[in-house]
Amino acid sequence: MRAFAYSPALERDRLLAPGRGRGYGSHLATYGSLPRIAKRDGRLLAEIEQSGLTGRGGAGFPTVTKLYSVAKESRAAVVANGTEGEPASDKDKVLLACNPHLVLDGLAVAGRLVGARTTTIAVGCAATAAVSGVEAAIEERPSAERPRLVLVPDRFVAGEESALVSAVDGGAAEPTGRRPYRSGVLVQNVETLAHLALVARRGAEWFRQAGTQAEPGTALASVRGAVASPGVVEFALGATLGELFERCGGLSEPVDAVLIGGYFGKWLRADAELVLTEESLRARGGALGARVIVALPRASCGIVEVARVARYMAGESAGQCGPCVFGLSALADELDALATGRLGATAERIAKLEAQIARRGACAHPDGTLGFVTSGLELFSDEVELHRRGTCSATSHAHVLPADGSKVIA
Repeated sequence: MRAFAYSPALERDRLLAPGRGRGYGSHLATYGSLPRIAKRDGRLLAEIEQSGLTGRGGAGFPTVTKLYSVAKESRAAVVANGTEGEPASDKDKVLLACNPHLVLDGLAVAGRLVGARTTTIAVGCAATAAVSGVEAAIEERPSAERPRLVLVPDRFVAGEESALVSAVDGGAAEPTGRRPYRSGVLVQNVETLAHLALVARRGAEWFRQAGTQAEPGTALASVRGAVASPGVVEFALGATLGELFERCGGLSEPVDAVLIGGYFGKWLRADAELVLTEESLRARGGALGARVIVALPRASCGIVEVARVARYMAGESAGQCGPCVFGLSALADELDALATGRLGATAERIAKLEAQIARRGACAHPDGTLGFVTSGLELFSDEVELHRRGTCSATSHAHVLPADGSKVIA
């Protein structure tokens, strides 16, 4: 995957527009200095609320709600989440490698608003270019504005906010079930912080010039699969799937299905007119989530891809509850058998496993994986029947989704 794809660069690109230098001096020349910000700054908090900025890590939680909550605490801390443990996602790594100062600005803004005693930026160990970019940027900042950099394990569950706080505090990168913002720790995705830095400088009205009335702003997406130039692109919320693919040079071969939202996402029928907003996708049972968007080539087998990812997700379990440890492993076994044509009928067993897994996990990992699997089995139902009979419609056996723990590191 290339660092990013621009075809061509658009005026609405705010985070990754080409030609911007990486040094601190160039950064200040491009964006200007941050305004003065006090703890619980009412004017800025009102601007953030009016902007409609929501979290860009996947959950879409209103940014101002977390800020208000943490700002009430007497002891506060802020953690920038740049772990991005999902193998198919590269947007945060690209942002940190290409524009680390904008993220550090957002971290400083959040820290000042909540009166944080400490600020930390967490990055996955293997994201070498992102780590180098952040390290260099921190060294260029005034000493009073230098956050702590913490490297965390490259695991899917490490990016869950309670797992991340545990890792930052020296513990295991495993979910604890707590909501950090309720105890004075603000965890924000690095892309969210980059947008926050821009809202602090330019205000809500400017931010809302892109996107829709209900879902304003731009977002980064990791686009993979059957497109001419896979990469990370910035798009205005409300753009269509076809427009996003055109930003990547268009489709490179016929496509019938797309994965939207990554490994906690859903499989949907390819539709160039599909509007990329949470509202539009919700009507089809989907969500933008982590904004991993994969165009599955018609020549590839959706069942094989679903089975491979399910096995990977079973291996990424934190090992804290039965639905993850036993349920996902058993589900992956069934899907392996289906993908290889070793079982004639698995519908009943899979349905039983779904009932044993759904809403029973200690964190979102089993439910997220289950949504990915069930949407795939539904969309690829014709292929399921072929596999039950020991055949497959695929003419290509090249893997489309990374599912072995290897990642494209930006």
